[in-house]
Amino acid sequence: MSPNDSRWRQTTILMVRRDGRVAVAGDGQVSLGEMVMKHRARKVRKIHHGEVIVGFAGSTADALTLFDRFESKLEQHRGNLTRAVVELAKDWRTDKILRRLEALLLTVDANAAFLVSGTGDVIEPDEGVMAIGSGAPYALAAARALMAHTDLSPAQICREAMEIAGSLCVYTNREIVIEEL
Repeated sequence: MSPNDSRWRQTTILMVRRDGRVAVAGDGQVSLGEMVMKHRARKVRKIHHGEVIVGFAGSTADALTLFDRFESKLEQHRGNLTRAVVELAKDWRTDKILRRLEALLLTVDANAAFLVSGTGDVIEPDEGVMAIGSGAPYALAAARALMAHTDLSPAQICREAMEIAGSLCVYTNREIVIEEL
């Protein structure tokens, strides 16, 4: 999947970690080409007994397939997020069927956060903020500013940053879902 491929970009997922708490927010818009098909999709979910939050950008069917695969990796590795994302990335990159899936996953638990791609990337952010999707640059910039200049909670930062992204990006709406750990 190319970074210029609009299918993975038509969403916004944002993660903010601060003071031992983490929140992940996703917008609800589903677009097909230039048409909005759905306004309240749930692109952020808690999995593995509510201990891990996963958000996706990309093809919905592909992302749901990856959710299932990722959850089985978490079970297999007894909730070890790092090991599960590395194993998922290996499978995703080498399996003929998985290799065709077009999505990005943002995964977090109480201690770590990772972006996982089909090209084998497993990226851990340097800071307590990470975003994927078309509105990611806007949400990320807003979240960094809010982290530096306010005492807002991670969920409050997510909501404010996603509102800003929704006001700037045509593929991001303001039907925001936030999950917290």
